[in-house]
Amino acid sequence: MPTVSVKRDLLFQALGRTYTDEEFNELCFEFGLELDEITSEKDIISKEKGEEKAKGASDTVLYKIDVPANRYDLLCLEGLVRGLQVFKERINLPRYEKIIPAQGEGQRLIITEETVQVRPHAVAAVLRNINFTKERYDSFIDLQEKLHQNICRRRALVAIGTHDLDTISGPFTFTAKAPSEIKFKPLNQSQEYTASQIMDLYRTDSHLRHYLHLIENKPLYPVIYDSNGVVLSMPPIINGDHTKISVNTRNVFVECTGTDITKAKTVLDIIVTMFSEYCEKPFSVEAAEVVYPNGKTHIYPELAYRKEKVKPELINKKIGISETPSSLAKLLTRMCLKSHVTGNGNNIEIEIPPTRADIIHACDIVEDAAIAYGYNNIQMTIPKTYTIANQLPLNKLTELLRLDLAAAGFTEALTFALCSQEDIADKLGMDISATKAVRIANPKTAEFQVARTTLLPGLLKTIAANRKMPLPLKLFEISDIVLKDPNTGSAFFPGRCAEIFAKGQSIGKLGVLHPDVITKFELTMPCSALEINIEPFV
Repeated sequence: MPTVSVKRDLLFQALGRTYTDEEFNELCFEFGLELDEITSEKDIISKEKGEEKAKGASDTVLYKIDVPANRYDLLCLEGLVRGLQVFKERINLPRYEKIIPAQGEGQRLIITEETVQVRPHAVAAVLRNINFTKERYDSFIDLQEKLHQNICRRRALVAIGTHDLDTISGPFTFTAKAPSEIKFKPLNQSQEYTASQIMDLYRTDSHLRHYLHLIENKPLYPVIYDSNGVVLSMPPIINGDHTKISVNTRNVFVECTGTDITKAKTVLDIIVTMFSEYCEKPFSVEAAEVVYPNGKTHIYPELAYRKEKVKPELINKKIGISETPSSLAKLLTRMCLKSHVTGNGNNIEIEIPPTRADIIHACDIVEDAAIAYGYNNIQMTIPKTYTIANQLPLNKLTELLRLDLAAAGFTEALTFALCSQEDIADKLGMDISATKAVRIANPKTAEFQVARTTLLPGLLKTIAANRKMPLPLKLFEISDIVLKDPNTGSAFFPGRCAEIFAKGQSIGKLGVLHPDVITKFELTMPCSALEINIEPFV
């Protein structure tokens, strides 16, 4: 879950009242959030870097609030306050308005066909006559970073650019060029660099280096120019210094480029709806025209409202309550879903605002009704279905074995179900083709290439990691393995092992491990092992 840090005094000022820590914690719980931590900038630095580094840091109390990952409208102070105020019925949900400028007076963003192979989509809008303060500006920047890490998937799907519109001149062009042909002064830098030099410059940057891989192997890099050839940004890496916004910026040009048009539209809607309250005309956004390579045009932001109908009986049944349709409509309205009863009480019509991209199904509406009703207010009832719970026989057997093995002086280990091919083949004296192992199609690391076919590698690696511990080391593990076919190999020393049979079938082996196996696991002392299949005993 994303965590939003807000200054307590600033939050209470925006809410119009103060709370004790306990009261605000309760309010968060009622609204479906969690007050995760009460701290300060000084405490955070002290924990991470030590008290010496924390000297001079702010003692301002910070609330760290855990927000559901799909509630993009709660990722900043503005959205959080708006949501809580509507929830407590202190304000009505604002109506967001898209203002379309007169013909020829609006901003245009032209997309060229060169972007198709790199970053084909772009949307844009303008926050006109916005009034920033230091706190509002910081929140504006922080929201962009929160969205980048969340819905934007670390800029892979969407990258956000915000620019001082008064420093540039439209129409704007979103194109792609060879790195050597792009040259501009990056944000907060003192000189111009080519795109290739910029990539080298930020290769060691603790923040931006994580995004370089998104375009560095592409023959063309995406770039946005104004009508005078001024570079606005090279998405998804860095904005140009020329268009840098500040507390004094009055008109903000917002552009979102990406590989997913749906996500790009959602991100743009969230940014402009959250901060349009600071515009000269609150909750209004100036639209921009986007021209596609095929000549078609579209006006953004969409700020689309849509209506859904849900039957009151469905909501009551799913939650387990018996509320009237009008009461349910009121609950939903408190969750920023303006609702009213239609059709003689047979339906509730819900208006989904552009800020609630998380509402995609009736079950999402039911969930919000449950939150507003209060989970603690739902009466516990005995289920009408008659079922008898019982432990699986295999699980019961494993628990009994764990107790007896622990009583015998063995320590239980819990190792990874995935391992490397080398662990189950070469190190155990087998050919990988003979193991018939289930392979991972796209392993992220060499340590997790296949599903284990035996528990031995995990236990031997555990022993190897604890070589300095006093001997003997007595470990056991009872876990699943994955086999496509019976394993025919042996990690045991010939003549010093035995095959175990029970109920007319082979269930495992017992003996001394082969010296080659021990050496490959970086062990120096002899090891004995017992590995059996316990399923036949169930």
